[in-house]
Amino acid sequence: MTAQTMLGAAATTGRFSIVEHLLAPRELAAPLHMHSREDEFTIVIMGKIGFLLGEKVFHAGPGELVRKPRDQWHTFWNAGDEPARVLEVISPAGFEKYFEEIGQFFSDGAEPDLEGMAAVSERYGLQMNFESLPELIERFGLVRPLEMDGTPPAPA
Repeated sequence: MTAQTMLGAAATTGRFSIVEHLLAPRELAAPLHMHSREDEFTIVIMGKIGFLLGEKVFHAGPGELVRKPRDQWHTFWNAGDEPARVLEVISPAGFEKYFEEIGQFFSDGAEPDLEGMAAVSERYGLQMNFESLPELIERFGLVRPLEMDGTPPAPA
């Protein structure tokens, strides 16, 4: 998954930001996680995206909008065999900087610095459940996210 800020806090006086995510076929975007400060709204631009929101599992396609409220465990993935693209509207703004900060913890070919990532996550009020990765990958027939081990996705 890639994350690119399309519209940052400065452009919206902090009200919201927009981040674009590109996902490879069958790629899991992230482990289960929960935001304490932001609500996220995912707009599917291309592909079929699977969502786990609390205990609810569902899919959305191009043009559909999914609300992921703060204080709820969630994740999402490319549920198809073609690349997918989503826009995330994050309210309030600020969390878009998280993606820039965690990049330093993923060196090519090296194990990620999970302690460093945990410290950044804590500053942003984000809880990450890394232990959820194997179960999510097996349950939904996915590949491991690039960011989690520094290597390109491969079949699970």
